[in-house]
Amino acid sequence: MTLTVSLRIDHPVVGCIGSGPRLLAKARACAEQGARIVWLGHDDLPNEAPASSVLSTLPEPGNSLLRVDYGLLLIDTGVAEDDTAWIARVEEGVPVWSPADHPSARVQFPATLQRGPLRITVDTGGRWPTVASWLRQKLDTLLPEGLGDLLQQMIHKGDLSERLTTPHQRRSFWYRLLDGNLVARAHQMPKAELSDALESSIRKAASGTVKGEVFLVGAGPGDPDLLTLKALRIIAQADVVLYDRLVSRDILARVRADAEMIHVGKQRSKHTLAQDQINQRLVEFAQEGRTVVRLKGGDPFIFGRGGEEIETLAEAGVAFQVVPGITAASGCAAYAGIPLTHRDYAQSVRFVTGHLKNDTCDLPWKDFVQNNQTLVFYMGLVGLPVIARELIAHGMPADMPVALVSKGTTPEQVVVTGRIDSIVENVEASEVKAPTLIIIGEVVKLREKLDWLGQSVSLN
Repeated sequence: MTLTVSLRIDHPVVGCIGSGPRLLAKARACAEQGARIVWLGHDDLPNEAPASSVLSTLPEPGNSLLRVDYGLLLIDTGVAEDDTAWIARVEEGVPVWSPADHPSARVQFPATLQRGPLRITVDTGGRWPTVASWLRQKLDTLLPEGLGDLLQQMIHKGDLSERLTTPHQRRSFWYRLLDGNLVARAHQMPKAELSDALESSIRKAASGTVKGEVFLVGAGPGDPDLLTLKALRIIAQADVVLYDRLVSRDILARVRADAEMIHVGKQRSKHTLAQDQINQRLVEFAQEGRTVVRLKGGDPFIFGRGGEEIETLAEAGVAFQVVPGITAASGCAAYAGIPLTHRDYAQSVRFVTGHLKNDTCDLPWKDFVQNNQTLVFYMGLVGLPVIARELIAHGMPADMPVALVSKGTTPEQVVVTGRIDSIVENVEASEVKAPTLIIIGEVVKLREKLDWLGQSVSLN
């Protein structure tokens, strides 16, 4: 078993036995942390020894031990048997790194990315150093250049808990600081100016003038990989999350562990909370100074009632942001292998709710029967018989292709295809369950050619 930990060295002297690029890289990493590097032996001294290195003489063969004068020993002679012989001479309690397979060589060097006092390590247990190095490089591109300078200045601010007395104050301060503009330009600012800017941010957080904010976040159709980067960042900093029934467990697992979770999902004729109550809760939580996330399946502004919620927030003077999500029509159609538009079949697409405010399906059916158009019905499973009957009655060909996508983009996805005049019977013979999306149009014909998941039931 391996455990990734930080090693505190009481004796800041690192002894090196051997040569080669691996040993040199480890020695350089130690020197960068302030260690004094002692190369034991002149013959094997690398040409690029770290600038802080000091030469000393290799112990005579008669010496039985390498004593605890060294806080860490790096051993890589290039010959496994010689490495093992040297490791056997190390006094118990001295940490050792070596590529040799020896029980006393317990130290590993994970790939490390440093920004000022911040160190990020990527550890593969020594199995795949290239993988660790690749991921470190990826992380390096994501971190703002000024992060190290900012954190270095924060060291001089002392213990924040003495000035920001609640966890919410401290969390809000850090998230606002790290997501703000200051971290992007900190490396270009004089130290005194940066210090003053940080002091101002701390005072603002301590005074209670940091107000709560509501984020309406689209969680997409189900697959957590379809979350946007901004959505991931926002839900990781939420104090309280109000989530819908359609938000998957895998997505909820991305929420910060100590956030308050409130289920406000709705089903047909069964609401955990009425919409007016949800709106009011959002206002109340924000007025308490909390970071609130309203997490919705799909996109907040496409049949997600996000418009009603931000109306309430705006009237109450509560700050809010909307984070769009991949709507079910786009995600489910793509995973089912159905393009919503195609030059030969459909030059427009229309999104329709199959469940109206008054629980009816009183829709402008004549407008829906158009050539070269794709219809997408949300929440239409219960109303499918009415939808099929009315479209045919208003002129849609009886053989118009239809697809129903159940639990789209998830491992439980099921697709049922057929004709508009027989789709109701097909669905009744299948295992389709809500949530289900209905796609009607000639583009459904392309599914057999383009479906890349193959998770389907096709009935004709």
